[in-house]
Amino acid sequence: MEEIYRILAVNPGSTSTKVAVFENDKEVFIRNISHEAEQLKEFKDVQSQLGYRKEMVEQTLKEAEIDLHSIDIFVGRGGGLVPLAGGTYLVDDRLLQDAAIGMAGQHPAQLASQICHKFVQEYGGTAYIVNPPDTDEFDEISRITGLKGVYRESRIHALNQKEIALRFCKNRGLDYKKVNLLICHIGGGISVTAHKEGRMIDSNDIIGGDGPMTPTRAGSLATVKVLKMCFSGQYTEKQLYNRLSKEGGLIDHLGTPDGREILKMIEEGNTYAKLVFDAMIYQIAKYAGECACALKGKVDAIILTGGMSNSKYLTSKLTEYIKWISEVCIIPGEFEMEALAAGALRVKRGEEKALLYTGEPVWKGFE
Repeated sequence: MEEIYRILAVNPGSTSTKVAVFENDKEVFIRNISHEAEQLKEFKDVQSQLGYRKEMVEQTLKEAEIDLHSIDIFVGRGGGLVPLAGGTYLVDDRLLQDAAIGMAGQHPAQLASQICHKFVQEYGGTAYIVNPPDTDEFDEISRITGLKGVYRESRIHALNQKEIALRFCKNRGLDYKKVNLLICHIGGGISVTAHKEGRMIDSNDIIGGDGPMTPTRAGSLATVKVLKMCFSGQYTEKQLYNRLSKEGGLIDHLGTPDGREILKMIEEGNTYAKLVFDAMIYQIAKYAGECACALKGKVDAIILTGGMSNSKYLTSKLTEYIKWISEVCIIPGEFEMEALAAGALRVKRGEEKALLYTGEPVWKGFE
């Protein structure tokens, strides 16, 4: 008889904390805990939110009559770490130290491992993180830019990308470490990634502004034009950052980041809305072409995922551009909570070994 593990997954975001309970890979509870922006302003930084976020998770589970003593595994998104290889990591003192500092910059994801550790201290069990945002498996050649000392970084939807790749391979009876996949995560952010034999060897830097335009990001722009914007006197640094990273893309062109609203505009005959939305699809396709080149044309399948992949308009138009590369498969939605539980479960079942965080980045630059 199969052993049943009860797993609590914790995924802190900017204004919410997602929690879910699984019995092996079966979801039995999920909740998105919202945090009021005014309340979060009371904290001086992300790290100081730790006690508050943990308490909110405990309160939510108590209201749902879920006993934390019944949990065998606590698993978090991870974050705040140095660049590291993908996989499932045991939460230990070295990992917690860097997460508390926020080695990769302050982000709520760094609280996940710490919340899980505190639960283990109080209720028993084991704590892990899975494919954190700091996952970096780039080939060295993909890091080089035209400026010495300025290098491309791996900042993508690692958790969902890896989960989608593993799900696809399992359904097809394939070994992830023996195939080449091209995965387009299309949601609020967009990452287009080349997966070569189990490694994400190249992608666009979604945090740094690289890649296609998105619902809220401007995407890649001609650097000289950005330089002129910087010294135009029209923007402070924060204003320009917001325009490029939070208020660009679809929202800058059309006043909304909501793909459903834009598709309605298109249905109603708004030709500019159609042009802009089609341009985003076109840009995604071009980055897919780049990744196909990174894989030297040897692409076993292309997978479209993320929330916007629910749009048949988007997926059909995108498929028209890229179907010559390889078979196009659509796995819409995001599976972050499922990915956390699945990563921990693979370790418990002996399908993977839990990795130990060393605190040494997988890439330290070039001499």
